[in-house]
Amino acid sequence: MAGIANVPLELRLILLFVVGLLVGRQVNRGIYSLAWFPRVLGPWSPPPPGAPPRRTLDRLPVVGWWGLRRESAWHGAGYWIRPLLIELATGAGFAGLYWWEVGQRSLWPAGGAPGMAALHLQYLSHLVLVSLMLVATFIDFDEQTIPDEITLTGTAVGVILAALFPAVALPTIYEPFDGATSVHQIVLTSSTTSPLMWRDGLGGPDSWPPVLDGGAGLGCGLLVVWTWCFAILHKTWTLRRGVWKAVQYAVASVVRGRTWRVPAALGACLSAVVVLTWLRGAVWWESLLSSLVGMCFGGGLIWSVRIVGGHALRVEAMGFGDVTLMAMIGAFLGWQSAFLIFFLAPFTALLIAAAQRLLTGQRHIAFGPYLCLATLIILLYWHAVWIEWARLMFSLGWFIPVLLICCLVLMGGMLHLWRLIRDAFTYD
Repeated sequence: MAGIANVPLELRLILLFVVGLLVGRQVNRGIYSLAWFPRVLGPWSPPPPGAPPRRTLDRLPVVGWWGLRRESAWHGAGYWIRPLLIELATGAGFAGLYWWEVGQRSLWPAGGAPGMAALHLQYLSHLVLVSLMLVATFIDFDEQTIPDEITLTGTAVGVILAALFPAVALPTIYEPFDGATSVHQIVLTSSTTSPLMWRDGLGGPDSWPPVLDGGAGLGCGLLVVWTWCFAILHKTWTLRRGVWKAVQYAVASVVRGRTWRVPAALGACLSAVVVLTWLRGAVWWESLLSSLVGMCFGGGLIWSVRIVGGHALRVEAMGFGDVTLMAMIGAFLGWQSAFLIFFLAPFTALLIAAAQRLLTGQRHIAFGPYLCLATLIILLYWHAVWIEWARLMFSLGWFIPVLLICCLVLMGGMLHLWRLIRDAFTYD
């Protein structure tokens, strides 16, 4: 990485802008080809009947969409504007994120940033996450679905990156009452102990419980992997005729539909990663288990909201694509970030929903884009959000899950009350 540091920052930013344009082209391709209803448009698809043949310039980022204006009669006026802007935004985002994370070291406390290798690994991990979220966001905007090809693949990638490169984790700091402040990568036990425990030597960077390095930790990791694989199975589940019938229907739907193949393959691959990383131990195992807990917590949090909201409103409160999306985000950023993102998302939803209502007149809210925007905000302002504020809140330790359960119960009660009021007015 020393050679990269010798390249002028301005030249690096220009190169990354070009790379971002090329990736933006693939983002657009994913948006149209991975949707539930794929759309045949763009330079990677054949022209519509009667349209002029493709040209070489059509395959270039940005310029290609400008030339493809000629197909507006087939795809709709101005259809080319959004993909063109997505490619420009991706290029600018690649360069801007590099300037922010590597050039300015803005995620880290002053004087606590790691070497260039760690900064670049962290940056590349965030690029992968942001690129996947871009595809998920615009597909969700278009048709209120999020493809498994994005979220399941992204979750596996996030877990594997954590196992191979512990440096991709976000930073946190340890401030003991007596001694020097230290900066290190966040793990699942970070800031889950109180300052009094830090003072007594029971917390801080060395607070990782030894039990998680043994067979219990390995069992937890494998349990998370296979619970996730079971959750992503496409299956029929209904309790109308009892639990036993529900199990029978679920097994029959999985066997007949042959939907077990992808989850089984993912489970086998990730299980091998878990075992090999557990044998390696040290920071690699801590990083991997933290990623798995982030995946479980993020997906489980949205799944809980889906169950509670659906029961209270008697309609689907949130799609399962949001569950897998949050699991992917948790795998990349950890459970602490997933917690913060969940509570920030309603505020980003208000912002985007208002803009969507004004610009398009649509009232339907797709929650995936708001999770993605909240993730980007937490990522960009990690230092201000976590290091200067949230980690103190997380020092409440296991009170955090208790607080979360109370919030879910209160949410269920409020939604139930809202349904009663809505039904009363509808009846009248």
